[in-house]
Amino acid sequence: MSLEDKAKAAAKATEGKLKEAYGRAQDNPEAQAEGEDEQIEAAALVDKEDAKTDIKDNSK
Repeated sequence: MSLEDKAKAAAKATEGKLKEAYGRAQDNPEAQAEGEDEQIEAAALVDKEDAKTDIKDNSK
């Protein structure tokens, strides 16, 4: 996973955590759910890149 991809995933996860916290603080389930979704997307991005790396490493 490139440094740029890691930074994008980390930024998306952080944004998601902030939205989730905002949603909880404001009793806004929609914002909370959006934040949770963004965190899931960031984790999926990391998992996808890790899988690519594993495939490359195992094909050598």
